Amino acid sequence: MVPPSAQRPAARSPRGAGRRPSRGVLYRTGAWCARHCVTVLAVWLAVAVGVQVLDRAFGGDYSDDFTLPSTQSYAGFQVLQEHEPSAGGYSAQIVLHDDEPLPDTGGPVGTAVTRLEKLPHVLGARNPLTAGQDTAVGPLSPDGKTAYITMRFDVQPSTLGSSYLDGVDSAVQPMRAAGVQVEYGGPLGDLARPQADDRRSEAIGFGAALIVLLLGFGSLLAALMPLVAALIAVACGLGLLGLLAAASTFATVSPTLATMIGLGVGIDYALFLITRHRQLLMDGRGPAVAAGLAAGNSGRAVVVSGCTVIIALSGLWVSGVSFIGKLGLAAAVTVITAVLGALTLVPALLGLAGRSVDRFHVRRPVAEAEAAGGGAGADVSGGAWQRYAQTMERRPWWFLGSGAVVLAVLAIPLFSIQLGHIDDGADPTSFTDRRAFDLMSSAFGPGSNGPLTVVIDQTDVPSADRASLGSDVQDALADVPDAALITPPQPSGDGDVLIATAYSDAAPQDERTTDLANRLVDEVLPQAVSGTGARTYVTGTTAAQVDFLETVSSRLPLIIAVVVCLAFLVILTVFRGVLVAVKAAVLNVLSIAAAYGVVVAVFQWGWGGQALGVGGTVPIESYVPMMMFAIVFGLSMDYEIFLLSRVREAWLRTGDAQASVAHALSITGRVITCAALIMTTVFAAFILTDTIVVKMLGLGLAVSVLIDATVVRLLLVPAALTLLGRAAWWAPRWLDRVLPHLDPEGAEDEPPAAPMAGRAAPGGPGAAGR
Repeated sequence: MVPPSAQRPAARSPRGAGRRPSRGVLYRTGAWCARHCVTVLAVWLAVAVGVQVLDRAFGGDYSDDFTLPSTQSYAGFQVLQEHEPSAGGYSAQIVLHDDEPLPDTGGPVGTAVTRLEKLPHVLGARNPLTAGQDTAVGPLSPDGKTAYITMRFDVQPSTLGSSYLDGVDSAVQPMRAAGVQVEYGGPLGDLARPQADDRRSEAIGFGAALIVLLLGFGSLLAALMPLVAALIAVACGLGLLGLLAAASTFATVSPTLATMIGLGVGIDYALFLITRHRQLLMDGRGPAVAAGLAAGNSGRAVVVSGCTVIIALSGLWVSGVSFIGKLGLAAAVTVITAVLGALTLVPALLGLAGRSVDRFHVRRPVAEAEAAGGGAGADVSGGAWQRYAQTMERRPWWFLGSGAVVLAVLAIPLFSIQLGHIDDGADPTSFTDRRAFDLMSSAFGPGSNGPLTVVIDQTDVPSADRASLGSDVQDALADVPDAALITPPQPSGDGDVLIATAYSDAAPQDERTTDLANRLVDEVLPQAVSGTGARTYVTGTTAAQVDFLETVSSRLPLIIAVVVCLAFLVILTVFRGVLVAVKAAVLNVLSIAAAYGVVVAVFQWGWGGQALGVGGTVPIESYVPMMMFAIVFGLSMDYEIFLLSRVREAWLRTGDAQASVAHALSITGRVITCAALIMTTVFAAFILTDTIVVKMLGLGLAVSVLIDATVVRLLLVPAALTLLGRAAWWAPRWLDRVLPHLDPEGAEDEPPAAPMAGRAAPGGPGAAGR
């Protein structure tokens, strides 16, 4: 095969050759930070410590308390609050179990209930031993050994803080002293969960990243710098997020998600700059100039990548659900600090290390030029990447076909995806909510863990017609599919509302429970009250989760469309090639579909879920696909922009489209592979957490990055670009004039390079094809 360099046409000197190249703001910032490294490091450390101190002093708490005002479940909740406050509010269960019938401990139970009713924010508590009995659903089991106290609150209990449990523990102490097992279910169980501690996951991710960097590049200091920079940047971001949480409610998973994303992109961005900096040092540049050029060149790709990630995360607001939009905002905070850290903190660390950046090493340090396989002293790994690139250039159809087959196979489980809400039955048995869930399921059936409250507002129904309406509703509720039991409707204190409780014959997360809720809302209740003027609702925690699922599912296609279009526009603006942008959007969607398939196979099908600490099979949490899509689509642009920047750089220099792809692949293969392994291990380390949703996100993001950086970035993208050739960079003349001119690799910060032969005027490679 003819070497790529031999295929390049002769180049001509550009206009203005010999003039001093302009120095952009990123170059000047990077060089200044390298020269004033101690000052920059001191400022970053002071900011990190300062925001953490402020967070602990004034920061807010994280809570999953949110509402969907436009849903029918919320409207039903408001009706109950107005007409029957004791049946409304927020409910939680305290589950009791003993080896002997509980009436023998009636004294302690009665004492505990009295104490519970006196706690702040409690609307009422029902004694299971004196309440009216329906042993099919409780509150006392047929054998008398299991019961549950239903508490109702005027606020969401999970917002009260863990200290609130001190009062609850004190109130139930008489029952525990009598030998009764006491477990907390529902929101009280969530409040009693162990505080999430991500330090183990972070330590594992950092350790794995250090090993990858040492093996990939050989230098100890160069391996530590991305980790140190990412850690300081994430510490700043988490402190800022805590301060934001004082002004607005963020979900409990927000800091974990922000940590995952911040560490992943922070390490990646720092790695891109350090790799370019070390090559410039090997080429004879001074440390400050090399740091400036790295910031001016690769730093531009970092800025574009960071903006793309933030744009993708911002697309979550299209869901119309503030809970989801704020998750995107939480992740965006650490992305911003990661970008700032890469552009200022990393050059400062490089300036501090000077020419000693490779002084301590475990193997002979390598950088970009050696990865290209050219020149004396090229190592075996570098030659391997060069040979791989040349093989891809010879057989692009084979690479494209094999990559497409892999994605297609991995995406198969996606077609059976079941979205839902993961209930407490998937938690570890060490959690009190899981033990309460199991006791309730055993004594009263799985549906007892997620009752549905049926509300019929008959305010506009004449008094003479209400008895007939109640009879019609009771008949309609008598034999509903998927319902284990529906209690007869009872009037509220003012007589304006009928209230019943429906119990599914399946667990709250089961698809049959979702079907039951939807059937009651869409068919059974409307038909029962047809022509009467009554309004019907199904409310409660489980009903709200079903409404949330419906809202998220209906808006997921819109979010996908918005994020894909925004990313398409970013790639089109940066690289000025219509087919390049189309290729990026299509391949990223396919890679995310494959990642979805893996998540479905593991969690919903149960393939390996037990090994990850998941109790049985679970549905895919309703907002996880939406979060995965926005995050992964943004993160995938890191590697897309990094690879395309080098392809475009070579294409502008040589005019040889195919050889430019092979050249870029050979010099970026090592960096992309190492960056992907690092981000994969950082995300995968969070699988060790006890929170199922975090496990799901951790696995999904880890698999997504791995697929994107291997199958997509090393197989499909270079093969597609090779097959497209010069057409990949084509853009209509009118579009080229309209789009702003951005330079992802900062060509103006380098010595002027000769353009491709035959190039008559600037305006991007697309001009060559006009």
